[in-house]
Amino acid sequence: MDEIKMLISGMVEKDGRRRVRISFLRGRDYADGLLPEGVIEQAQGFSEEEVRKLENYLRFNRKEILKQAKEINPLRNWLTS
Repeated sequence: MDEIKMLISGMVEKDGRRRVRISFLRGRDYADGLLPEGVIEQAQGFSEEEVRKLENYLRFNRKEILKQAKEINPLRNWLTS
């Protein structure tokens, strides 16, 4: 795969569950995923095989990504931009 950028949200609580949204970007291609489930919910421009690889990446790196998400403070980031 070409260079892919990954964006991680902070922790979001919905329906009593804590989740993190992850977006993979490659030019105009995108794939939006969700942790802790480790699934890609929506994608455009990525092949089915690439989506499977991205889901495997999410599952394999779940702990590290969740750790990074816990450190994100959206309000602080908004105030400093």
